[in-house]
Amino acid sequence: MKIDMHCHVKEGSIDSKVSLDEYITILKSKGFQGMVVTDHNTYKGYRYWKNHMKGKVHEDFVVLKGIEYDTRDAGHILVIMPEGVKMRLLEMRGMPVSVLIDLVHRNGGILGPAHPCGEKYLSITNTKRFYTNPEVMKRFDFVEAFNSCESAASNAGALKLAEKYGKVTVGGSDSHKPGCVGRAYTILPEPVSCETELISMIHKRTKLETGGTLYEKTTKDRIGKVNKVLVYSFWFYNKGGELLKRHGRKEKMEVENPIDPIDPIEMYYTGEQKLS
Repeated sequence: MKIDMHCHVKEGSIDSKVSLDEYITILKSKGFQGMVVTDHNTYKGYRYWKNHMKGKVHEDFVVLKGIEYDTRDAGHILVIMPEGVKMRLLEMRGMPVSVLIDLVHRNGGILGPAHPCGEKYLSITNTKRFYTNPEVMKRFDFVEAFNSCESAASNAGALKLAEKYGKVTVGGSDSHKPGCVGRAYTILPEPVSCETELISMIHKRTKLETGGTLYEKTTKDRIGKVNKVLVYSFWFYNKGGELLKRHGRKEKMEVENPIDPIDPIEMYYTGEQKLS
């Protein structure tokens, strides 16, 4: 089964130029049977599929729910939760990566770094968190080893990282524009019909085939050195968002993630202990 595991649609990501219907149409024309919608810090794109399209169009195509989460300290992380698990907390960006990993795993989900060797602040190997503790990689379930919007060197580094830590590799186009859709793929050894089945496959460390072709018309390619301004702007955007949403996240954690007797999330928010 051929799927794209990193997709941004106009209904969910403000920087995407591709509607969900157009996205699926292009993927189907290229021999894909499914996709994982991974909009930035929101499930709006997937909700659009569920509420307006599912069972009405593209019934021969599998659409799975994911998210690309902006952590406070480790860049962008792809997250997939089991079928039916609702985690509104994941739509509130800015959790530290250790807290995110605990939250996702205790609720049956899987996660892995997107474009791990890409831009500063956006990619885990180019963050302070990785510099101070690279062993955090051991706690992920997979690594995005091929991303169409990255350079050949970035993808080579991602594959080397996955091999070093023995992680399942996945491929995603990271598409925001029609010309990039379908340029990366993950081939599953058998079909899946829901998130839970994909999670089970990755938990079993099933070897997945990944690959594709690079997209050479990304924004960073077109604007050159000006891209550095955008990168630093993102740092301020993410840091400000983390502070603004901290109180809301704590309240949701109390509802969605009951506190254990010794709980790293509670320690983080009370300041009793610094997370490793």
